Amino acid sequence: MTLPALRHGTDPGRELAEPGFWQQPPAHRLAAFARLRAAEGPVFVPEGSGPGHWALVRHAQVQEASRLPKVFASAPGVTTPEPARWVRALFGDSMVNLDGPDHAQLRKIVQRAFTPRLLAAAEADIHAVAARIVDDVLAERPDEFVSAVASRLPLEVICNMMGIPEHYRAEIADRVNHASENIGVERGLASRLRMPGRGLRALARMQRMVAGIGRERRKHPTDDLISALVCANVDGQALGARQLGAFFSLLMVAGVETTRNAITHGLSLLTDHPDQRDLLLSDFEKYADGAVDEMIRHSTPIIQFRRTVAAGHTMDGHVFRPGDKVVLYYASANRDEAVFPAPDAFVITRSPNPHLGFGGGGPHFCLGAHLARVEMKALFRELLTRPVGLRAVGLPDLAGSNFDNRVRSLKFAFEGP
Repeated sequence: MTLPALRHGTDPGRELAEPGFWQQPPAHRLAAFARLRAAEGPVFVPEGSGPGHWALVRHAQVQEASRLPKVFASAPGVTTPEPARWVRALFGDSMVNLDGPDHAQLRKIVQRAFTPRLLAAAEADIHAVAARIVDDVLAERPDEFVSAVASRLPLEVICNMMGIPEHYRAEIADRVNHASENIGVERGLASRLRMPGRGLRALARMQRMVAGIGRERRKHPTDDLISALVCANVDGQALGARQLGAFFSLLMVAGVETTRNAITHGLSLLTDHPDQRDLLLSDFEKYADGAVDEMIRHSTPIIQFRRTVAAGHTMDGHVFRPGDKVVLYYASANRDEAVFPAPDAFVITRSPNPHLGFGGGGPHFCLGAHLARVEMKALFRELLTRPVGLRAVGLPDLAGSNFDNRVRSLKFAFEGP
């Protein structure tokens, strides 16, 4: 295709640094990434309050950086801006911000806790929760999809799997919304001063809550994930209170937010592409797995993660030096023309589909990838195969975040009686 001319002459990365860029329509942002992919090598993006970063926008670039953690380190943080030292000291380091032995040990404890029995129970629960949600939707006829459907499934599934008592769940949902509502969103000065405190208070309350449950489970373990994590014996270690709190926060924000956004974008995509919806309905079991992966590729729930260069490295003719900052733009890599023919098209039979919606491989590949796919498939089976179909109404209300492809709300309607 013919790409629009660069807006800033010889400085193609500057557009990503403009405050309003992430509030632009998706087509505008995707066109900018296409221009960056056409550049000869990594492009520098200036930052008003930081050192700037090198944008990795091609599929191969993101994969290469993901699989070289000793070169492209997650510490001190993968978000933009990086978490302050006092925040890390207070709340503990999330698994996504760790490298090397610290990351490997923590991931090992978590992986051991996901026993075959626990995963089998979780999958059975996913199908039951999806059916119950759609039963409620058909009975109550709400008109907003995120709150009525997309948020409920991952929240209920994770709370059930973790063993969170029912009386805590409404508060946890509220805390998750407060903790994540402004991540990556450009705001005015007053809001920037006010909102971080609100988000951190929500995070602190959520972590105190789960720490209390963890203490109870150490004394009286049950058949849930919190018990498995705090009673684990992996090389003599289990999760402490801060580690449990940090993992739970990661699971809530990463597991709930990303899945709900993928589900919401999925309904919108199927509505906008009725031919693909008809194909999916013609044989749901045959096409569902491909449809889920194409929804994830097309929407890319996590737009970008940050890395810090720990050792010299050359990529596409550019020499990275220790201390350089790079950003892995999954949203761009998933539209790379060199990997995905007609990348802006939504095609549920796309094969192969090596999308990077769960990361680019390496030690930080998403632990919840399998469960997220099961959740999406189970929910869309219920949504699409009941006698009364659903469709999105209008465009999703996007948050305009540079971190995740977050949907605040989406109206929907029933197609049948």
